[in-house]
Amino acid sequence: MKKIELLAPAGNMEKLRMAVLYGADAVYLAGEKFGLRTASDNFTFEEMKEAVDFAHKRGVKVYLTMNIIPHNDDLKDAGSFVERAAATGIDAVIVSDPGMLSIIKRTAPGLGIHVSTQANITNTESVKFWHSVGASRVVLARELSLADIRQIRDNCTEDMELEAFVHGAMCISYSGRCLLSNYMVGRDANMGDCAQPCRWKYHLVEEKRPGEYFPIQEDSRGTFIFNSKDLCMIRHIPELISSGVTSFKIEGRVKSSFYVATVVKAYRDAIDAYYVDNESYTIDEKWFEEISKVSNRDFTTGFFFKKPGPEDHNYKTSSYIRNYDFVGVVKGYDNENKMVIIEQRNRFRLGDTIEVMPPKGQVFEFVVNEMYDNEGNAIEVAPHPKMVVRIPMEPLPDDAILRIDK
Repeated sequence: MKKIELLAPAGNMEKLRMAVLYGADAVYLAGEKFGLRTASDNFTFEEMKEAVDFAHKRGVKVYLTMNIIPHNDDLKDAGSFVERAAATGIDAVIVSDPGMLSIIKRTAPGLGIHVSTQANITNTESVKFWHSVGASRVVLARELSLADIRQIRDNCTEDMELEAFVHGAMCISYSGRCLLSNYMVGRDANMGDCAQPCRWKYHLVEEKRPGEYFPIQEDSRGTFIFNSKDLCMIRHIPELISSGVTSFKIEGRVKSSFYVATVVKAYRDAIDAYYVDNESYTIDEKWFEEISKVSNRDFTTGFFFKKPGPEDHNYKTSSYIRNYDFVGVVKGYDNENKMVIIEQRNRFRLGDTIEVMPPKGQVFEFVVNEMYDNEGNAIEVAPHPKMVVRIPMEPLPDDAILRIDK
């Protein structure tokens, strides 16, 4: 059988590297215009070319997001942007607007076109329409069940690819069409600048009692009435594959490289285990445990099995659960002095037990018994972001993530 694609977010070059090295089959990124994540670093054309070269050398595809909902002024330089982007070697462009699709077809006719979840694709006829105008893939709306996806797959041609989100933040509005951000703070969600007012704390005000604020439930701090838990389908790989989905998409271009590496590796291991022996496949809870080590809002299976209920939302807080700190990345080995070279990301010190998550293989631990700065001075703590730290020990895999249980 054709293996499912694992598609990962790449908010910048480091995140792209982590996605590729930790097992993604494809990544999606944005240029400096037309993408829906203005909060991520995004890529210049030069960086995009570097990213494509890095990914392609390792057999990984690169998709460019151009999925804003544009006005006329936004389209003025879309053609030249597409032309320059296509020259970097990207494999496909993700769009949500028919006008943008038309520009891409005229400008770069050989480029793959994927239709974003922003297009709210929830039925077979919509999929057939997008296929008829030149799209090779659609990103299905998060509001679909597995049964809905199976029905779409059974009624569309095999060459039409179906992509579905399997992990990440859930939007409380219909596939991103929320107007709260525009209305409350003047930041356009459909142009990539959502302020996430769905995560804010709300109280109830009765029309004839202005200034009197009532908790919506019995909690004097108020309630987060729009705050969905994060989507997580790591325990349901067989059901997803049997639904006919072509690509598993992970949300999170604004998330950290630690998040990207951890989530991609967990899904990579789970998917690979399924293809080794799908008949006797069983869920390994360590995959879920690994995912739980990155920041999250607790987890839900979204709409895949039923319509979400109260248990799929967090009404008490919008704060993330953070059980582990990302403390460093392995950058090499000093053979002469037998020391691992680490780029620090968060504070750690002598005596700490550090978990090592390599790009391939099992997680393991070591205790920091001694360490040195880059000038060779013995230190007790690594307090400065991105400082180079050297630890005497056997080699660790390059680009391994180091983390500490909080």
